[in-house]
Formats: sequence, C-alpha cells, structure tokens
Amino acid sequence: MTELLTETLVQEPHRIRGLEMPWNRVMGSTEGPASAARALGPWHPQEFMAECVEIVPEVGGMMTFVFRRSDGAPLAFRAGQYVNVAFPVNGEDQDPADRSYSLSSAPTRPWTFDITVKRDPTGLVSPWVHQNIKPGTVLEMLGPVGAFHLPDADRRARYLLLAAGAGITPIMSMVRTIHSLPGQADVVVLYHGAADEGFAFNKELAYIASVDSRIKVFYSLGNRAKPADWEGLSGRLTAAMLDEVAPDANGRQVYACGPEGYLNTATELLGKVGVDDTSIHMEFFTGDRQTILEYQAELAHAADIAEEIAEEIAESAEDYYEGQPAAFGLYEPGYDAEGTLKATGLELESAEPEPDAPQESSDDGSSAGAEVSTPDASSFETVGTGSLTLSFMRTGINVRVDPTEHILGPAQRGGVRIGANCKEGMCGSCKVVKLSGEVEMNHQGGIRAREIDAGKFLPCCSTARTDMVIDA
Repeated sequence: MTELLTETLVQEPHRIRGLEMPWNRVMGSTEGPASAARALGPWHPQEFMAECVEIVPEVGGMMTFVFRRSDGAPLAFRAGQYVNVAFPVNGEDQDPADRSYSLSSAPTRPWTFDITVKRDPTGLVSPWVHQNIKPGTVLEMLGPVGAFHLPDADRRARYLLLAAGAGITPIMSMVRTIHSLPGQADVVVLYHGAADEGFAFNKELAYIASVDSRIKVFYSLGNRAKPADWEGLSGRLTAAMLDEVAPDANGRQVYACGPEGYLNTATELLGKVGVDDTSIHMEFFTGDRQTILEYQAELAHAADIAEEIAEEIAESAEDYYEGQPAAFGLYEPGYDAEGTLKATGLELESAEPEPDAPQESSDDGSSAGAEVSTPDASSFETVGTGSLTLSFMRTGINVRVDPTEHILGPAQRGGVRIGANCKEGMCGSCKVVKLSGEVEMNHQGGIRAREIDAGKFLPCCSTARTDMVIDA
C-alpha cells in the first residue's frame, strides 16, 4: 500500500496544452447556448455597490477584505486588474476618498472578490480601512480597470512573476488563477519581503507550490540579515538571483509589481538577462514607464463606459438580458429608474454594532448653513504666465497657465493648497470643483461619472481649455 501511495504522489497529470481563461471562447462565440456565460466575461468597467462579507487578517500589516456585488451579479475581471473604491473616511456627508486596490482573488471565483490592503500608519485611507471596514459595510466601486493582467489565452504560458511587499496582491491573483485552471504552464514566483514573518499569503503559496508542479515559489529577504532558520534567498534583486530562479527568463513573459524603485531595478536587470521589453509587464501607478501609458489608454474612458452601460441597462433591462437562457435568470440583477436593485437573498448582518446615525442635513441633502457670498476674482493677485486665467475662489488668487500644462503644478506653485498623491489621475485625492470653464481630463479611474457631472475634476491630469473659476 505504501508503495502504491508513493507512486501515485509522483505521477504528473496529463494536461491540455497552454492556458485559456474560462471566458475566452465565450467572448468569441456566436452560438446561443454560450450566452449564459457571457456574464463572466470582463467586457467593461462598471460602477457598482459592493458589500463586505468577510475579513481575513494577513501577515505583514495586510488585511484581505472579501466583497460581493450588492446586485448579486458576478464581478468579471482579468487576473492582475484592480478596482477603484470610494471610502467615506470623512463621514457619509462628505466627499469620499478614492483609492485603487488590486484584486487578489481569482476571476475564476467571480461571485466574491478580494482586495488586500497594507496598512500605512501615516496614510489617510488604509488605517481607516483596517479600523472601519466590517462585514456588512457597503462601498461604491468602479472596475475592473487596468492593463496589467494575464492574457486570455496563451499556448506557451511560461511566466516569471516578480513581487515586492504589497506588490504581491495582483501576483497572487495570477497564481490563484493559474492554479485553478487546467492546462500546461511553467510559473516561477520571486517574492521580496522586508522580514521573514512579513510574506503575505505565504501559507497558501507554500500549499499551491506543494500540490501544483507548474508553480515554483522563491522568497528573498531583501537587504536584511537572514535568520538562522531562513531557507530562502537573501539580498535585493540582482541578475544573479534572476538566473538562479529562472535561468530561462528570456523565454518567459514577466509580470512585476512593487515599489517604483524595485520596478526600475527589475527593468534594468531583466534587460541584462536577455528579456525583451515586449515581454515585460509592470504595475506602475507612478513613473514614466510604458505601462502607465497602457493604463491611460484603458482607464481614461472607464467611468464613461460604465455610465453608458448603466444607462443602456436602465433604459431596457429586458433587452439587455434577452440573450440569456431562462435558467440563467437566477443571476440577473434587477434595475429600475434609480439604477441597480439590491439582490434578493439572506439579510447581510454585520458582526459589529451599527454605527451612529449621521447628523441630519437639509431636505435637499446639503448641509445647513448660512449662504456664503462669492468674492470678486478681479481683485485677486495674479501669478504665473500663460494665456489662460484660473481663478481659485477660496485661496483668493488668479493663476495664469498654459493650455498644454496640467493644472495641479501651477496651482500649487501659486499657493493653492490641493492635496495630491498619485498625480496620475488615479487616486482621486486632488479632486476639486470647477464653477465655470472647461477642462480636458485624462484620468485613470480616480473620478466617477456622477462627480464629473457635478462639476468635479482632477487637476493633476487636466488641462484648461478656457479661463476657469475653481472652488479651491
């Protein structure tokens, strides 16, 4: 019996060639029976509400939040993409803080989805998320978005996945996806961390590597001294380390995510070991790499696409779903004139006491208070050079700008206090209201369609087309 068990353990499965995402054939299918599965295809970003159903503590100061869409529909995305989330960090009656977080779960399990958040003690959002998001919390989201993801089909499926710190989150989605799919693949994961107890998902990664011969996982402690019982690698990323874990790196597609310095180093080293630029895919949220251009191309229209789809559904929900067989109607979200309906099902009960009720506001939803008179911008000091004038009403200053430059820089130099983090149109932290004038905005998911309709814009990724009056 022992010999039989040993022989069974070492046998390799017989697999189909390459990897193919479950929606790939459906997306190209013209047959009626396949239309039911179209709901799982990552067709376009959507604006939706999602409720937290579980919290999973991770090591390294990270925490995974499991969500499901409030309308009961699946979230269709590609492994590596992210969602933009509106967090009410300043209260329900104030503008939310928008942040983008990679999805760490696999799209092959679409009925719930995970975001994993690393707590930054000095940050505005992540401490609030760790302290306040509980089962039962409902948040507004936009997604999926992002050009950093696995292909829908790959006959070779040979990957080198590089992660540092919180950069493991989209890489984990890729690992989980590959592990869940049939087919031949050859995957090497190299995961850098600052401390031996700080590698998130390490138990799951160890399990996957132990049962799936297609996936190998290596750890490195960066520049820290390694403990006596440490069995992994140590030191920062080097060409020698790449050669050690993946001597055939130049024959692989490389996906890397982490801090900008880490990714800059990876780009240089991958070139040294012979990896072509076309085989390198990186998760940059700031910087000047080609990847950021790919994001801009895909994300600049994300909110507009979501709004268009929502309008189509609201106008004719029956037509939108007429291609689905009756059996699939179980999963059909409902819509009325106000938008998405909450799914019918078990009541979601929070494990924590209900928060205090928000303070009352006026009937129209605005805060009660005295009317404020508008100052005359003609009396403001004017700074800067350029052909257009931006009048910042709260600051009391006119800033001259050139139509080709983003508004944020000249405004800050002129003394206007506008907070900004990513400066790439993604985080939404610089959001302000234009009282008059026109802008051209190329954002990456940091602002929603309803906010644009309300006159808000992101000065970090916007240029003025006319003179403007701005509430800042």
